Order: sequence, then structure tokens, then C-alpha cells
Amino acid sequence: MEIKGKVVEVSEVMQVTDTFKKRELIVEYVENNPAYPEYLKFETLQEKCNLLDAVKPGDEVEVAFNLRGRPWTGKDGRKQYFNSLVLWKINIAGGSSAQEGTDQIPDYVQQDPNSQDDDLPF
Repeated sequence: MEIKGKVVEVSEVMQVTDTFKKRELIVEYVENNPAYPEYLKFETLQEKCNLLDAVKPGDEVEVAFNLRGRPWTGKDGRKQYFNSLVLWKINIAGGSSAQEGTDQIPDYVQQDPNSQDDDLPF
């Protein structure tokens, strides 16, 4: 899923446990009526936390995220459900893009298949 909006807050990295960290991003999202914007909280997890290093409040962004949901049962036996928006890619208006784990792929020049200019012996 993807949305466009304006960055309101970017949190510092939170070290939840020795092996788990997260970072939060708040985006103001206006779907239909600018008088009633939505404020959406996205999470980045583990190595994706660095996606938010270049993001600052006021930036216009497009975020790609996954919607996750899970149940939780309290000590009283009551079951509750929680949703989270897990960000995996962010584009800042004006051209910069951050996506963890993808290297720049070089542009390879396609050779004309009719060209006789190759080194192949057959």
C-alpha cells in the first residue's frame, strides 16, 4: 500500500530489546477534506530504521507500507487486536528515495542482436 502526505514527526531509534529496534514516523494524510487530516503512525523495524535518517518534519513524502494485525490476550483473558503500519520504502518529494536492501542496478546497454560485432566463436 502507498500514501502521500506531510511528515509531522520522526522519532529517534528505540532499542526495544537487545535484538529488536524500531523507529516511528508520523505523517499528516489528507484524503478528502483538508479541514480533517488524518495523522498516521508508521513503524520501521530493525535495519529499515535508517530509511528515516534523511526525513524531516515538513517533508512531502510517499510511503510504501504493509498493514499488519495481531491478537493479544491480556491477563484477564480478554482478547484485543492491534494494527500497525510497517514502512518499507519512502520517497521524499524532490527526488530522493530510500529503500533498504536494494542496490543501484547499473544500466546495461542492450546490444543489437543483428550486430556482427561480438567475440563469440560461433
